[in-house]
Amino acid sequence: MKKIRSAILLALAGILSLNATAQTPKKKVLFVLTSHDKLGNTGKKTGFWIEEFATPYYYFKDKGIEVVVASPNGGQAPIDPKSNQPSFQTASTKRYFADNETQKVLSNTVALSKVNTKDYDAVFYPGGHGPMWDLSKDKHSINLISSFYNSNKPVAFVCHGSAALVNVKDKSGNYIINGKRLTSFCNTEESAVQLTEVVPFSLEDKLKERGAKYEKGNDWSSFAIEDGLLITGQNPQSSEKVAEILFNRLY
Repeated sequence: MKKIRSAILLALAGILSLNATAQTPKKKVLFVLTSHDKLGNTGKKTGFWIEEFATPYYYFKDKGIEVVVASPNGGQAPIDPKSNQPSFQTASTKRYFADNETQKVLSNTVALSKVNTKDYDAVFYPGGHGPMWDLSKDKHSINLISSFYNSNKPVAFVCHGSAALVNVKDKSGNYIINGKRLTSFCNTEESAVQLTEVVPFSLEDKLKERGAKYEKGNDWSSFAIEDGLLITGQNPQSSEKVAEILFNRLY
């Protein structure tokens, strides 16, 4: 009788566990990529930095989180050709270039105008120089970030992805980064890649101008900051750290 009772209790526990799992909704994160592919007036191409997409993307996917990728124009999102160079390749970028399914995702990104904040638990902005030109002023992106923020949902940015923050305001009309601790690709790193005179503005200076409490780590080192709903990383080396912080916020 005891064995039967124990078997029944174990079966009930298993059913309850399955029900609890079924009742736990799958988390869903929106990735926003740039649609801009021209590097100022240099005649060269830019876009998003592939590592800053691939590392967080696979980090979330491997943990069972659904990821949807959007961009201002929709369709193919441009990869910065420089980020394809052998010296910048990582395990995650190599995985991407061998992954036809994810390549199709990037060729069919959702237009930002069709995105509804209510469908997602958080938003993540990879960098690359492209966001300096389009996401910094795209009205759909600005409204999207504002909506996430006002809905108490975390917003995360890596490197030049933080450019998407420079014109976002709160309900009172103040810049949401005013008084917030954050980071981004810094002036000395921009100088090191010789693009200080090419980008439309200094990202570090613009964030400070908007009232942010700007911080940075050593150049090319992993450095990320979490301040309330705002999560920011300094450079490509910081992409996984930002993903980790955002994941912990979701769970």
